[in-house]
Amino acid sequence: MRVCYLLACIMMLSTSSSAQKVASKYSKDQVVIDQGQRLFELKCAACHNFRQQGIGPSLAGVTATRNFDWLIKFIQNPKELIENGDRQAVSLFNRYKTAMPANQDLGQPEMQALLSYINKFRIIKIEKGVQGPENSAFASPVKDPLPLKIQKSKLSLYLEDVATAPVSDTKVPFARINDMVVLKGKRDRLFIQEMRGRLYELRDTSFITVFDLAKERPEFVSAPGLGSGFGSYAFHPDFYDNGLFYTTHTEKPANNPSDFVYDPSIRVAIQWVVTEWKFDDPGTEIFSGSSRELLRINMPYEMHGMQQICFDPFAKRGSPDYGLLYIALGDGGSTEHGYPQLCNSDSAMRGAILRIDPSGRNSANKKYGIPVVNPFAKMATTKIPGELFARGFRNPNRISWAPDGKMLIADIGQTNIEEINVGVAGGNYGWPSREGTFAMNYRDKMNLVYALPTGSYKYLSPVLQYDHDEGNAISAGFVYTGSIAALKNKYVFADIVNGRVFVADYPTFRQGHQSEIGEFNLYFNGKPGTFVQITGSAKADLRLGVGIGNELYLYSKVDGRIWRVSDCRGE
Repeated sequence: MRVCYLLACIMMLSTSSSAQKVASKYSKDQVVIDQGQRLFELKCAACHNFRQQGIGPSLAGVTATRNFDWLIKFIQNPKELIENGDRQAVSLFNRYKTAMPANQDLGQPEMQALLSYINKFRIIKIEKGVQGPENSAFASPVKDPLPLKIQKSKLSLYLEDVATAPVSDTKVPFARINDMVVLKGKRDRLFIQEMRGRLYELRDTSFITVFDLAKERPEFVSAPGLGSGFGSYAFHPDFYDNGLFYTTHTEKPANNPSDFVYDPSIRVAIQWVVTEWKFDDPGTEIFSGSSRELLRINMPYEMHGMQQICFDPFAKRGSPDYGLLYIALGDGGSTEHGYPQLCNSDSAMRGAILRIDPSGRNSANKKYGIPVVNPFAKMATTKIPGELFARGFRNPNRISWAPDGKMLIADIGQTNIEEINVGVAGGNYGWPSREGTFAMNYRDKMNLVYALPTGSYKYLSPVLQYDHDEGNAISAGFVYTGSIAALKNKYVFADIVNGRVFVADYPTFRQGHQSEIGEFNLYFNGKPGTFVQITGSAKADLRLGVGIGNELYLYSKVDGRIWRVSDCRGE
């Protein structure tokens, strides 16, 4: 949660009569304002801007509607205001169902600088919307995109508390555990990474550090969150023979040239790096070996980064897909900040699934290969990068494969739709012109969606979607292949924020059709509950993983606790 999350919403509340009286508290000193801009870019820009609603609402005009001193109190400790019954803070919490964490590390000088910069946008400019390129006109926005509510299924998941990850910070999230991977082969081993830098092997209830990326790369940064840090990892399918595995991580832009740049007038907030590592001895417990960088890409904002890397688990040795690395790359917040050309344009790499050959050398930087089987690899007349496998995503946070070999891609939406797509080589899924099965006018108000004009779109549709009446960010799941009979052929997934756990019948997934979603009843160590209750946090920060024996796990970054699905029963 960012420092400024929900801040702009204050402007929608009643205007304070004292707001004009405290205008003098906003500095006009350019040095102070410049400091505030740097703080804004560090703390707020990932979620907010001054032109339209992004992840969070626009901040334009907020200093004209609320008292200076109240804004400081709200930013520094909103929870305290809520608990003390402050009317405006309580109203915001009730509206958005979550509160910012305390930010008491920001002192009075920093707060004045931050608010002085925001005050530059005190006057709200209302501009006529510009029509997007996909449609000459938009009808009235859809007020409730998916009015049919998700119902409780007749299934109950029983979860057992099996382990708790080591604490890596003194404040929430205490342990940013993210991606669970089973290394199969001579000896099956279970791993999970901590986004602040460590890769653990999970042995029963013990977390054994086998690799510390933060120590290997001094330029490594994990702040400010939003997916930054140690993003993902993947073991080569021949790991026990060649010792190769791959990681993604973030660094602050410095003197390291990027392989994929854009107009220098657009800020570079962070760089994502893909690295190949080689174990000296693949059978060893702790990493020792060498590494080489495969690629580096600039991103305009810290969010929606390089979410996952993986290999197709069904590709057999000798098949075209064997040993090819998939890279799920978000749009870096480009569209909502006014740079739609950085995603889903002919030359854009962002907002896409990439596929590369780590063993090849025919890329522009001569460090990896562009597979000849890629859909755009042989199109000499196009500007579309040959690395692209599929495009048109906002934040493709997870890739998984169903038992029949289909690729499933989860895409976290903006303010309306969360979705699951079937991955198709060369497919375009529409972002930023489309969110789920709805149109967007990305040049105007991105918090609105519209009915699709008949025959106007040629994008692929999701096979599963829900709107923000049900949750805020999809936590992708898996088609269950474990030993629990009641879960066979069920796609199990969740919402990151509210921790609701959902289910859909995988056999109903087909292109052009959206499958029905149900919600599990949850039992924790035999007692009914929810992840919000279990974590004690309004944001459950929930993820799913598959372990040895295809057992299903759910875990939260809030407290680092890992829960194993032990049973599923019908009512």
